[in-house]
Amino acid sequence: MTRWSAFAADVPELAAFAEARLHAAPAYLATVRADGSPRVHPFTPILGGGGLYLFMEPNSPKGRDLRERRSFAMHNGVPDSEGTGGEVWIAGRGDPVDDVATRAEVVAAASYVPDDRYVLFELSVREVRCNGYGDVTLPSVTRCKCPDPADA
Repeated sequence: MTRWSAFAADVPELAAFAEARLHAAPAYLATVRADGSPRVHPFTPILGGGGLYLFMEPNSPKGRDLRERRSFAMHNGVPDSEGTGGEVWIAGRGDPVDDVATRAEVVAAASYVPDDRYVLFELSVREVRCNGYGDVTLPSVTRCKCPDPADA
């Protein structure tokens, strides 16, 4: 898995496209339930402090899914049935963040004021893909599988 900042440094054009799509709410996060079935949640991704993050209620089912199985996929919302603006899909792993300094940095980067009770997760990237339908210019690289530092 790769931190967002490392992915953006390696594939800046694809990262910029993804960031633009993720800033157009809503985005959707898919996690895996204990029985293996998918669960989908609208959410607000936060790009800041070199990472891709999300805040959530402490008892959120998505938090339980991420703690227990760690896998996620996300997709930006599209405004119409033509897919205007393009789309991005990201898959990876979610990890809880307890560091006070990191939390403060992410709070400052958020588009809303996260409640103190919210828990924070960092989403590391395994794969990013994008697609468009004629109304957007796609980056020269439209798909990236990120190397896992553990494999190095």
